[in-house]
Amino acid sequence: MSKYCCIALLIILCLSCNDQASFSDYQSINGEWDKNERINFTFQPEDTLSKNQLYLHVRNNNEYEFSNLYLIATLSAPDGLVQTDTLQYEMAKADGTWLGTGFTDVKENKLWYKQDYVFKNSGEYLLEVGHAMRKNGEVQGIGKLKGITEIGFSIEKAPN
Repeated sequence: MSKYCCIALLIILCLSCNDQASFSDYQSINGEWDKNERINFTFQPEDTLSKNQLYLHVRNNNEYEFSNLYLIATLSAPDGLVQTDTLQYEMAKADGTWLGTGFTDVKENKLWYKQDYVFKNSGEYLLEVGHAMRKNGEVQGIGKLKGITEIGFSIEKAPN
């Protein structure tokens, strides 16, 4: 009898989880992220009236050498509008402890990209993400960035 109760409880827990993401996708990076490589996410928002929270997800391992991360994100709308943002995120505390979540050496960071964003047009959008990392005092960017394993993008409905 207790076996069936455990199964029923597990089903109830799975069904009660409320995934708020209306879009979620991840792209893997194979070992090193080249400074000229853009990670692309193509999507068609279902709602052009509601506010949304846009997030970037970064998974890193212990090969990542820095405490922060600079990204260039370009969002292209179906009407031709292009928005480019330079973003900086803290990835580690001052003592070197990773800020992300996870039980292994891979940590995931859910990072704000745009808050209360309304997709004004229906159709296909394109988000391109590249890194803009460089060492202090150097003009040239880091050619091959190690330690970033995946980049993700998600859209969630903003709370009312």
